[in-house]
Amino acid sequence: MHRRAALLIVDVQLDFCPGGALAVAEGDAVVPVLNRYISLFWKRGTPIFASRDWHPAQSVHFRDNGGRWPVHCVQEAPGAEFHPKLLLPEGTIVISKGLTRWDEGYSALQGVTENGTPFPMLLRHMGLDRLYVGGLATDYCVKESVLEGLKEGFDVTLLADAVRAVDLTPGDGARAVEQMRAAGASVVTLESIAEVFAIEAGGPGPGPLLRS
Repeated sequence: MHRRAALLIVDVQLDFCPGGALAVAEGDAVVPVLNRYISLFWKRGTPIFASRDWHPAQSVHFRDNGGRWPVHCVQEAPGAEFHPKLLLPEGTIVISKGLTRWDEGYSALQGVTENGTPFPMLLRHMGLDRLYVGGLATDYCVKESVLEGLKEGFDVTLLADAVRAVDLTPGDGARAVEQMRAAGASVVTLESIAEVFAIEAGGPGPGPLLRS
């Protein structure tokens, strides 16, 4: 069965990049890689989505309110902006998450569009059933978005060279990738994506390239 794909870029925001309030080590290193994916998918006419943490100033997500994390990605604050070198094309649909005081906002699949449409509902309305996912951070919002996407019945592929991990405990990122694989996600890189596209188009290709 032919599957219609979408590219999902998770939380490439200034607060998650070096110098930000909750910086991921080498978080900005995903930007040039994601730009190459954006170009590839845009040329194929693939819809592109970009999720963002969009927290209120008072959120249970933050340490000041009993949460785990320092204040970050507050609505309308500079740190909540997308990285300025991330080349999101015109027509990119922004998905906001963590919008209320009680919403942790890890998974992009729990986010909504500007007009309040739940992300999974929009994907189904657009006839999309395959997600390619990259961004920040591997062991939190990327992982939760991939796992929930799978639970929602979407075919999900992790862009392994376009993610970086928080690694609060060393190895968290690698363990997150294995957890996503075990749940059914495929894992690809820029080097292998052309073969994946060929498979999608009905051409020959080795199965182990997609899952291991």
